[in-house]
Amino acid sequence: MNCNLENLFKFRENPKNVFVIMKKNRRTFLKKSALAGMAMAASPSLTWALGKDTVIGHGDFTYKVLPEWGRLDSSRTPVLNCHEMVMDQKGRMILLTDEVRNNIIIYDQGGKLLETWTLDLPAAHGLSLVNEGGEEMLWIVDNGGRVVKTDLKGRIISEIPNPLTQGIYQEGMRYTPTETAVAPNGDLYIADGYGSQYFLQYNHNGEFIRKFGGDGHGDEQFKTAHGICIETRKGKTPSLICTSRVHNSFKRFSMEGQYLETVFLPGAFVCRPVIHGDHLYSGVCWSRSKYLEPMDNSGFVTILDASDKVVSNPGGTAPVYQDGLLQLMVQDQPIFKHCHDVCLDQDDNLYVCQWNAGKTYPIKLVRV
Repeated sequence: MNCNLENLFKFRENPKNVFVIMKKNRRTFLKKSALAGMAMAASPSLTWALGKDTVIGHGDFTYKVLPEWGRLDSSRTPVLNCHEMVMDQKGRMILLTDEVRNNIIIYDQGGKLLETWTLDLPAAHGLSLVNEGGEEMLWIVDNGGRVVKTDLKGRIISEIPNPLTQGIYQEGMRYTPTETAVAPNGDLYIADGYGSQYFLQYNHNGEFIRKFGGDGHGDEQFKTAHGICIETRKGKTPSLICTSRVHNSFKRFSMEGQYLETVFLPGAFVCRPVIHGDHLYSGVCWSRSKYLEPMDNSGFVTILDASDKVVSNPGGTAPVYQDGLLQLMVQDQPIFKHCHDVCLDQDDNLYVCQWNAGKTYPIKLVRV
């Protein structure tokens, strides 16, 4: 559902990023959503046990859960948070973790360990893959303020300077980057999702072009500008899909940083958007039961079609639209704790990475 967040919301913040919806003409929607959320939170489904043939999801997007897929010997190949994953052209699954002994873990699709390497990054968070003239490179983001490009063996090729050192940010502005995306022309976009809530655009030579966004509740502003991707579905004019996680939203911008529209996903604290075919996939880090504060250990995965309609929520409640409005979505089956990213392979299988999940490895969802 597309909506105008500035008109829809009046926010009240606290240190937990709690907010309350106050729009009068949405009261009926909110009342029904809150009651539904409370009912689901108290549902026996939360005591549901994972079986070996468990299938989750909705409609044409259902998956068999393989919770043991990525498990390794933690004494030799430990993880802290499994932040993000990409697949290279060889079909290898490349995982980023903030464990400094092995920031990068590379699997085959059967879950076998192939290799590891590290950049000694204690807050490694964002991972993007880009093909440059047939050679694949990684953009790795560390929350400590580093954005580096490496080859697939971990050799650093280049690094984007901190915007505070270039006059892009003023003294006192916080810079805590979370994600990157690379446009077809080579432009690099950096999401400052835990910092000053801007998206920064650079050309292929690393020269600064512009920034857009910023902290706030207007259409063009963000609360936890966590992720970004390039919209390329169905031959559309390329655009940017940007996460505003506290707003439970994706916001679409032009490649020049002009606001276009908002996709509101009530209840879902989405992470980065991932385009695969005609669909958009995202990990939901946590969900909320009553439009108050988020519930811990309440993540799931959400899938949107090319018209931005939610078609499946693996691990979450089925998407329901009433009078064209998407209803509240929350965790339904406690398979996941905090879904931070998803990756897809050539067979449309999903690999789910988690934050704050007891140092667990990725889970594979086999499409059925």
